[in-house]
Formats: sequence, C-alpha cells, structure tokens
Amino acid sequence: MHKLFKRIRFLFTFHKSIPFLKDFFLSGEVKVRTKIIYLLLIIGYGIFPFDLIPDFILVFGIFDDITVAVFLLQRMIHAAPDSLKEKHGFE
Repeated sequence: MHKLFKRIRFLFTFHKSIPFLKDFFLSGEVKVRTKIIYLLLIIGYGIFPFDLIPDFILVFGIFDDITVAVFLLQRMIHAAPDSLKEKHGFE
C-alpha cells in the first residue's frame, strides 16, 4: 500500500521529471548502456503499448499507461547518479 501512495505522490511531482529526463540522457555520469536501455523501453512502450485495460474505457483505460510511465520514471531515478537526484530534488 505504501508503494501505491508513493507512486501517486510521484505523479503529482511529474513536472520535476521533464528536466530530469533531459539531464539523465545528456549526463556523462550515466552509462551509455543504461541510457540505451531506458530509451528502448520508452520507445518500445510508445510503439507497442501493453494495455491491461483498453484505452476506450475512459478514465480507467489510461490508468495502466500512467502506471507504466511512472514505473519507468521511478526506475530511471533509481538508476541515476546521486548528483542528478540531488539536483532535481529526488531523494
């Protein structure tokens, strides 16, 4: 239950993620292999979205897409060096 609340709170701080994503992919501190893996995951999900709930079911349809996006961003933050986490306020 704690992880669910943590993900919901993260969703409301999504605006912090945009500059973080830029710095993550442009940083020399992040391994090229890590950048490629996350880039492929993001592009792959964009091309082949795996929907547990079809998107035509209004609000609930986008819930799984949001969940995957939040999960990927959390994993990227976890993989980022401490200097990037501190710079963007992710601790």
